[in-house]
Amino acid sequence: MYHVLLPLDGDEDRALAQAKYVTAQPGAAEEIEAILLFVFTGGEEDTVPQELSQFKSATRVGSVRRATEHLEQAGVDVTVTDGSGEAADDIIATAQKHDVDEIVMGGRKRSPAGKAIFGSVTQSVIRSTDLPVVVTGSGTRAR
Repeated sequence: MYHVLLPLDGDEDRALAQAKYVTAQPGAAEEIEAILLFVFTGGEEDTVPQELSQFKSATRVGSVRRATEHLEQAGVDVTVTDGSGEAADDIIATAQKHDVDEIVMGGRKRSPAGKAIFGSVTQSVIRSTDLPVVVTGSGTRAR
C-alpha cells in the first residue's frame, strides 16, 4: 500500500485539488491510502468555547469532508487525523508516524514574483523531509 499525506487547510478548492491529484494516480483505488491532516491553530481554538472543545474534530471541517468524499467515491482508503500547533512540525510528525511515501501539499495563488517561492509552511516541509513533496494548485484556473 502506498501512503500519501494530504495536509489540508480550510480552503475547499485546494483540498479538492489535492484529492484529485491522488485519485488521478494509476491504481489509486487499489494501491493508495490517503491520510488527511488538519492542523488546528490558535485562531480556530479561540472560536471554540471550552465547553464545546470535545467536538473539535478535523472531520467537522468542510475542506476535510470534501476531500474525504472525493477520495472515498474513487475507492481510496482514507484516514483523517488532526493536530494543533505549528503546521509544518505537525505535518512532518504525522508523515513519520504514518510512514508515508509522499506528501501532497495544496498550493496558493501567488503574484508573478511570489511564484518563485512557496508559502512558508510548504517551504518548511520541503526543507525538513526527504520524502517527495507534490504541490498542487488551488483547483481553479485563471481566466
